[in-house]
Amino acid sequence: MSETFDLILKGGTVVNHDGEGVRDLGIRDGAIAAIGELAPAAAGTVVDCRGLHVLPGVIDTQVHFREPGLTHKEDLESGSRSAVMGGVTAVFEMPNTDPPTVTAEALTDKVRRARHRMHCDFAFFVGGTRENVKELPELERLPGAAGVKVFMGSSTGSLLIEDDDGVREVLRAIRRRAAFHCEDERRLRARKELRVEGDPRSHPVWRDEQAALACTERLVRLARETGRRVHVLHVTTAEEMDFLKHHKDVASVEVTPHHLTLAAPDCYERLGTFAQMNPPVREARHRAALWRALAAGIVDVLGSDHAPHTREEKARPYPASPSGMTGVQTLVPLMLDHVNAGRLSLQRFVDLTSAGPARLFGIARKGRIAVGYDADLTVVDLRRREMITDAWIAARPGWTPYHGTEVTGWVIGTFVRGHRVMWEGELVTPAQGEPVRFGEALPCAAPAGC
Repeated sequence: MSETFDLILKGGTVVNHDGEGVRDLGIRDGAIAAIGELAPAAAGTVVDCRGLHVLPGVIDTQVHFREPGLTHKEDLESGSRSAVMGGVTAVFEMPNTDPPTVTAEALTDKVRRARHRMHCDFAFFVGGTRENVKELPELERLPGAAGVKVFMGSSTGSLLIEDDDGVREVLRAIRRRAAFHCEDERRLRARKELRVEGDPRSHPVWRDEQAALACTERLVRLARETGRRVHVLHVTTAEEMDFLKHHKDVASVEVTPHHLTLAAPDCYERLGTFAQMNPPVREARHRAALWRALAAGIVDVLGSDHAPHTREEKARPYPASPSGMTGVQTLVPLMLDHVNAGRLSLQRFVDLTSAGPARLFGIARKGRIAVGYDADLTVVDLRRREMITDAWIAARPGWTPYHGTEVTGWVIGTFVRGHRVMWEGELVTPAQGEPVRFGEALPCAAPAGC
């Protein structure tokens, strides 16, 4: 008697930890139940994936969806809609909302807002502050918590710990890997007069390489002193990469598609304040260094740093314009275009966006295509040429810095725990997002506790 599945993906080229090959995938109860030749099997639904590549679901470990408090820019529904339209099956959302995610009540509220309203699965970082440091050991283990995030340099929102004593106290309190925005706040304050009114080209002059490097060096020193693991978000400089390659035992590294794709001064001359980010897009020598670090294995994950603002806000004259751009929907097509250009392999892309996040953060049942794992899948056509446009962007602001960019490689379908959420540019299943689970925060059923 043949096996029966809820869903079979038929004839796609599966890209996974053991390479690439044409295989069928059988899915039952939201999980992968079989891999291989499933010709005799029956299923409620069969999806023809011949000529397509089936990747483990892409996990974007840095997004800002702005809810609560800043929902005129984005909310959990619209941000997650943009995610699945771009092939992203799970996101880690940042704590600099209004109010910030710094208490158990705030985290619980976000999880409540997100469950079955977000189109992808989700986890939320808890902001580390001086005021909540004693609660962090409990907060980082709550359902839906991705861990702790610390801003060592000011950006959007009010979260900031700029001094070594404050960062040291946070690191001593926690056990999970914490994520850090590394720009030296003292240097940022001292260099503010270098901002030129109306000229966003001065943004990377103000927030210069030394501001990033000095902060990253301080963080790694504190990580060693406290015996903790740290994750350095959106690394932008050649100097940081040269430093971090010697400290991979304690520090993991993220880069973003915009820092791999754009370069100053061209991006500011073309896009103006719409290219303004923290930390900034820098000149081409830094972009080249990021690619070298990626090829050398120094880079662990890709994060979009999706940080939306309205067109009206972004159009304000610099420096009144806020920093941030949309990115969750363009992460996969931009990086597939880089794959087709020979800058990285498809297997390396999978490691950066699926296996890497699962490995760093201890994600349970996600990050690979394997029996027993969640059926999170990103289905792509590597040969398809499309143009990225503002009209395609599902995020609330409705704009992208890549408007008019032609790419080779396009997302065809997004599956979240066996649900076909998006197919050929259309949402096809109601939102059913659930919290991501983590090995270090799974509930313990032992009578005496864990």
